[in-house]
Amino acid sequence: MASENDPFTESVWMRPGRPRRGRPQLSREEIVAAAVALLDAEGLEGFSMRRLGASISAGATSMYFYVANKDELLELVVDEVLGEVEIPDAGEVGWREAAAGLARSFRTVLLRHSWVIALFGTHPALGPNAMRVSDRTIALLSAAGLSGAEIGWASSLLVSQAIGYATSDAAMKRATRGGEKSPADLIEQLRPFVERMADDFPAYSDYWRQNMPLHLDPDAGFEFALDRILDGLQSWIDRRP
Repeated sequence: MASENDPFTESVWMRPGRPRRGRPQLSREEIVAAAVALLDAEGLEGFSMRRLGASISAGATSMYFYVANKDELLELVVDEVLGEVEIPDAGEVGWREAAAGLARSFRTVLLRHSWVIALFGTHPALGPNAMRVSDRTIALLSAAGLSGAEIGWASSLLVSQAIGYATSDAAMKRATRGGEKSPADLIEQLRPFVERMADDFPAYSDYWRQNMPLHLDPDAGFEFALDRILDGLQSWIDRRP
């Protein structure tokens, strides 16, 4: 028997639309767009139905005309954000560039809406935009020559790459207070600590001194890792009968 709080059986995408009474002043699409804007500005910590209502000059209780509860609304905003993910056509650019485009676009979207990372895994991604991303991903990996569970595993590699780097990028943005100081400033703040620890952790200290400036370019690290993932997939495809 499904749990009373099963997020999948209770997902907004798994049940028929609720009947509405009266004439709504706003559409659900407008409510979702306003929710995304508020989340971009305030993050999950600053988001509430009351604040959402105030942002569009509506009462908090009126929000429930459009959605059953806050969790339902968050499901809708997750799908709204996934609608921004762009996936090139593998038939036009080749499977490798299409896969790279998927990972790059996913990372870009997550950086634009970093709060959504915390919702993955806790709110089902079953909406039409999520299904489009899944469908296009399956198509491009099938075009590469993968099949069966390999497609799911390869998809997880690409999406995990995007989520991992976006999470690190968002953390750096918080550490630098949204641009009030640069990553280089942050490194200089850490330098005295690393020097104090040098005798205890010589390998780390030597690496840090020589290579830490290279980490100031997160795009370079992302592209390096993405290329290695794609190299590995190509190698696997080439070895198959």
